[in-house]
Amino acid sequence: MPRVGLTPDRIVAEAAAVADEVGLDRLTLAAVAQRCRVSLPGLYKHVSGLEAVKRDVALLAIRELTDTLTRAAVGLTGRECLRAVSKAYRTYALAHPGRYAASVQAPTPGDQEYTLVSDQAVTVAAAALNGYGLEGSDLIHAIRMWRTVCHGLVSLETAGGFGLPESLDVTFDHLIDALDATYRDLGSRKVPS
Repeated sequence: MPRVGLTPDRIVAEAAAVADEVGLDRLTLAAVAQRCRVSLPGLYKHVSGLEAVKRDVALLAIRELTDTLTRAAVGLTGRECLRAVSKAYRTYALAHPGRYAASVQAPTPGDQEYTLVSDQAVTVAAAALNGYGLEGSDLIHAIRMWRTVCHGLVSLETAGGFGLPESLDVTFDHLIDALDATYRDLGSRKVPS
């Protein structure tokens, strides 16, 4: 019989908290069961295994990050929007390193829910870049470039990869300024119809 108060949402929330505390690579079902105050066999009544829990943590993280980026972009366009969503991305990833790590995988082929959630994230990123006039392949490349810059800096930052005293905030601002200039250049190359 399922334990009262133990829901799929609670299990995912506890798993996400554990991942944030110890790292996604150290997430175990035993740690999740302990946080949920159930035995490991009791937890298995609600989950099919660690990979399923990690998938659900990824979905949670993508939804949270998408919501965070949406709120950051409201009322902004162009460079101001790019700066706001980039800062929101970095802030989220640094505040939730375990769940962020889960979110970076592409959907498994055939996982419709994961694909839908990921598509929503891409839609938000595309809307944030709307002011640059990018379309089609140029827009996809621009989104990839933005994600690479944000993820790269965050990954190095969380791994302790920057030892020099210069401000990472200034470095991040320079990276976003470089993206802004590139996007404006790409947008200006469009042939008017």
